[in-house]
Amino acid sequence: MAPSSAQERRPVSRRRWVLGALLGLVAVTWYLYPSAGPTEPEVQHRGAISYACSGDEPVRNVAVIGAGSAGASAAYYLRQYQSPCQPINITIYERNHYIGGRTTTVNAYDDPDYPVELGGSIFVEVNHNLVNAARDFGLSINNLQASGKLDTPEVLGVWDGEDFVFTQSDASNRYWNIAKLLWKYGYAPIRTQTLMKKTVGSFLKMYKPPYFPFKSLSKTASDLGLLGATAVTGGQYLETSGISSHFAHDIIQASTRVNYAQNLDQIHGLGTMVCMATDGAMSIKGGNWQIFANMIAASGATLHLNTSVTSITRDTSSGKYAIETSTSPLQPAQDIPSSSVEGTNYDTIILASPLQFSHLEFRPPLPSPPAKIPYVSQHVTLFTSPYPLSRRYFNSPALMPTTILTTTTPPNPHEPDTFTSPPFYSISTLRTLVPPSTSEDKKKQPEYLYKIFSRSAMSESHIRTLLDIPPGKEANEQQQQQQQEVFTWLKRKRWDAYPVLDPTARFEDIRLVGDGKGGGGGGGIWYTSGIESFISTMETSSLMGANVARLVVDGWGDAGSAGRVEEEEEGEEL
Repeated sequence: MAPSSAQERRPVSRRRWVLGALLGLVAVTWYLYPSAGPTEPEVQHRGAISYACSGDEPVRNVAVIGAGSAGASAAYYLRQYQSPCQPINITIYERNHYIGGRTTTVNAYDDPDYPVELGGSIFVEVNHNLVNAARDFGLSINNLQASGKLDTPEVLGVWDGEDFVFTQSDASNRYWNIAKLLWKYGYAPIRTQTLMKKTVGSFLKMYKPPYFPFKSLSKTASDLGLLGATAVTGGQYLETSGISSHFAHDIIQASTRVNYAQNLDQIHGLGTMVCMATDGAMSIKGGNWQIFANMIAASGATLHLNTSVTSITRDTSSGKYAIETSTSPLQPAQDIPSSSVEGTNYDTIILASPLQFSHLEFRPPLPSPPAKIPYVSQHVTLFTSPYPLSRRYFNSPALMPTTILTTTTPPNPHEPDTFTSPPFYSISTLRTLVPPSTSEDKKKQPEYLYKIFSRSAMSESHIRTLLDIPPGKEANEQQQQQQQEVFTWLKRKRWDAYPVLDPTARFEDIRLVGDGKGGGGGGGIWYTSGIESFISTMETSSLMGANVARLVVDGWGDAGSAGRVEEEEEGEEL
C-alpha cells in the first residue's frame, strides 16, 4: 500500500497461506498517559517517577495533515510520549470524509452486514504497532486462515498466463506443501527464508534504541546494512544470495506482484524480502480503519474530516504556522466551516501523506521539497457472482485454485529479454455470501465474493471470461437481465497504491523545515512519507508516525525528565 489522505492503503492478498503478506514489525512503545499542565504547581506520578509541574509550561499546538496510518499514529504517539507537564493540542486535517486513508472498507451488496476491505487488507502477528493497538482498543480480530469459508477446497495457484506453474492446498496440509516446494525447487525455499529473516531482522532494529528514534532514514538504513538490499533489484539480490531463478520466478515474483504490483527486475531487494514475511495474517472485524479511528480518539485530537489544507504560511517573527483550508462540496463536513483560515498558530506541522498528491502551497517555499516519485496505479475490482472461476480460461484440468497469483511467462530462449504478463496480478475468492433478500424474494443461493488486482481496469466482458458461465448465459450476456445474474454486485477503485520501489540508496528527509533553533526543538515541518520508498505498508507508516512523534517530543525537551523531581528505587515497567 499509496499515502494517507491523497491515497489510501495498500491492496494485498487476503489469506494467511497466500504468499506475500505484509512485513512483520516490532515496535518499542512507551505507554505514558497524558495530563494537562495544572494552573498551580502540583506533583503528578507516573509509575516510579514523580513530576512537579509549574503550571507555566507553554502549550504546543500541532497540526497533522492526513488521517491514515501515519497521521493517526503520529497523533496517538504524541500523546503517548508526552511529558505529564507538557500540554499539547493536536488537530488533524483529512481531505476525505473518512478515517483510514488507504485502509478503506466497502459493503458488499451495499449491506453493512457484509464489509470487505477495498484497500489495506491484512497485517501480521509481528506488526506490533497494529496488533497492540487492536488489543488495547478491544477490537475483534479475524484470523484469515479460519474465516471466509468456501464451499470448495481452498487452493492457491500461481499462473503465468498460460499454465499453473505451482499449486498448493490450504494451510491444513502444511507439511505436504513444504515437501512439494522442496521437491520442485530444492533448497531455494530454505535459502529464501534464511535471507528474509536476516534482512528483516536488521530492519526490526529500527524499532529499538539506539536506532529509534531515527533522524535520517538513509543513515539508519546504512548503519543497519540495509542499503545493500535497497540499492539493487530483487532479482539481483536473490541471485547474489544463491537463490535459483526458477523459484524466484514462480514463487517470489508472484508475491511481489500481488503485494506491490512489480516484477523482480523492478522492485528493490528489501521490498522483495518484505513480501516473503508471511506469518499470521489477520484483519479487524468490520474494517482495519478502526485501528486508526481509535488511535485518533485516544490522542484527544480535534479532527476535521472532508477538509483539505491548501496552504501553510510561516510567520518569520514567531516561527509559528498558519494554515488555510477548504472543504470539499462532495461530502458534508464534520464540525467545520465550509471554508476557513485557521486562527490557531501551530508550532509543529506533520505532513502525513505524500506531498506530491497534496497540492499544498508553502509560504515561504520549502527549501528542499521531497522529489516526486512514480506511484503504482492499481485497479481493484470487487464483485459477487454465483459462478466459480473457469477451468477453461486458466487451462486447469485439476482442482481449480480459489486464489490465483500470477507471474510472467517464461522468456523465449531465442529472445531472453521478452516476456508477457497476465492482465491481472491476482484473483481471490474471498468467501461465499448469501445475498440479502426481502420476505417476498425466493430463498437466495450463496454466491462468491471475488477481488481482482490489475494494472488496468477490468471490463465486465473480460471478467465474464474468467468465470465458468453456462453457454446460454454467455451467449445472452448483452441482455441486462442476464448481466445482472452474472454480477449481482460490483465495485471498482483505482489507487495510487504505493511507490514504484526502484533501487535506491537515498530516502527523503524526515524534517523538511527546522524551528530556527539551530536544528533542535520540536517545531517546524515534519514528513512521514519518505519511508514509502523504503517499505510501504500500514505498519511502516505507523512506525514513521511514531518516529516523528518521538522526535518532536524530544525536541521540546527530555520527555522522560521534564519536571521530574524524584525516582524511586522500585518502579513499574512502562
